[in-house]
Amino acid sequence: MKVLIVYGSTTGNTAGIAEALGEQIGAAGHEVVVKNAADVTAEGLCDGYDAVLFGCSAWGTDEVELQDDFNTLFEEFDSIGAKGKKFACFASGDSSFEHFCGAVDVMEDRLSSLGAVMMEEGLKVEGDCSGSRDDVEAWGSRIIADLQG
Repeated sequence: MKVLIVYGSTTGNTAGIAEALGEQIGAAGHEVVVKNAADVTAEGLCDGYDAVLFGCSAWGTDEVELQDDFNTLFEEFDSIGAKGKKFACFASGDSSFEHFCGAVDVMEDRLSSLGAVMMEEGLKVEGDCSGSRDDVEAWGSRIIADLQG
């Protein structure tokens, strides 16, 4: 299976999760491409991939504010070609914010409305993945099982 992982990260926490997932899924025999949201264009982004994982850091007190590079991509999600694609979302965040890892919920809602098929409930990680490595690996294992199922 060909898997695309696209992330938006300001502090490097979400990038770390994306890289860890990429290594794990690749080690399971899947072809994985990991890209920073700053380096992609929306038009046809999902074309040629069997599944896409989206990761985005977020913050905000009154409403969810997506990471800047990812927000630019998110504004053009209608053109990514998500219909019928398998997807899952992940985020790093700070639980002191009201909408802890709210990017996951926002992305899942949008992708589902575009006709994409959610493989797993989103992964929400406090800070970087070093303190949540077991959670990240367990989530990655469920993604791998979904890809093979």
